Amino acid sequence: MKLTVAEFFAGIGLMRLGLERAGWSTVWANDICPDKQRMYHGHFDARDSHFVLGDVHTLNGADVPDVTLATASFPCTDLSLAGARRGLAGEHSGAFWGFINSIEDMGKRRPPFVLLENVTGFLTSHDGNDFRDACLALNELGYSVDAMIIDAAHFVPQSRQRLFVVGTLDETPAPVRDTESFFGGSCRPPALADFILWHPEIRWNLRPLPALPSCSDTLSDIVEDVPLNSTIWWSDQRASYLLSQMSERHRAEAERMIHGSRLSYGTVFRRVRKGVSMAELRTDGRAGCLRTPRGGSGRQILFVAGRGRYGVRLVTPRECARLMGAPEFRMPPELSLNQALFGFGDAVCVSVVQWIAENYLNPAIADRHALQNPAARPVTYRSR
Repeated sequence: MKLTVAEFFAGIGLMRLGLERAGWSTVWANDICPDKQRMYHGHFDARDSHFVLGDVHTLNGADVPDVTLATASFPCTDLSLAGARRGLAGEHSGAFWGFINSIEDMGKRRPPFVLLENVTGFLTSHDGNDFRDACLALNELGYSVDAMIIDAAHFVPQSRQRLFVVGTLDETPAPVRDTESFFGGSCRPPALADFILWHPEIRWNLRPLPALPSCSDTLSDIVEDVPLNSTIWWSDQRASYLLSQMSERHRAEAERMIHGSRLSYGTVFRRVRKGVSMAELRTDGRAGCLRTPRGGSGRQILFVAGRGRYGVRLVTPRECARLMGAPEFRMPPELSLNQALFGFGDAVCVSVVQWIAENYLNPAIADRHALQNPAARPVTYRSR
């Protein structure tokens, strides 16, 4: 069985990268954003990208080829505070229904599996009703569903929690029980376990999952060696102003780094606290969650200090790629910093997708093949 993918909300192609590492092949992709398409084509050969530029609401089932898996990393804006929690009725996150309509239009050609990805706010949006409606919509299309929450920090030095939903077509659901095999690991934390257990009207089909790995890499492992005379370093005046925006506690931590005997690294986000713009320093060896640079507040700042000195600059596109598990990502030479930050901030962590494919999708497909072909030899799908 060939492992083929239709990639809705393809963005810059990091979902594709993760799946390809686990033996999958993307045969169709769609997104509405021309800048993301340019980044997608910057890495993948445009002749082999199968990229359809356009609004998901204008698609229909005939536009989508026969595939094993359809993925949907649909917009998170309305599921977060940034979108005022408008939820699946919002202009952006409502694109989910365009995906559902496309899958419904495929009729008997619907893929055996679907994979959704979004922020963890999806779980609580509108008191959980948005997540419930999404799961029930998949149920109505014939899919039983499973869900997991995975932090990219298990794989890369970036805190990035995301909610994933796997839909399996025509699968007989197993009774959900509060057992160690389902809820004892790190992929279904208490908030998600509670949702599953308190919503028996949803047709669930949970698979046991292994423990997530631990990541030993830190910021120092992904930082580019940028010359001190590079124009991307902030001026002394601008860097000093950033320090002045820190709270007393964060400023003390910055001073500790500055006077340390070796270089150390932290990241900074500007946030508005009680109407005042504050610079919040993180020094645990991880970056904060990469975000899109809407309004400027989503730009993550790198703070490097030691031996009595410090330097400040924005995180580079290459560092973003490394933080997303895609160090090899090729970028168009004309790519602007904002375009890169937007592309990576809206993307999925490649390493997380690879883990889901290797530990969930590939075994599920092997099990499905065994059920449908009881006399056949067992099939094992290996990573490339």
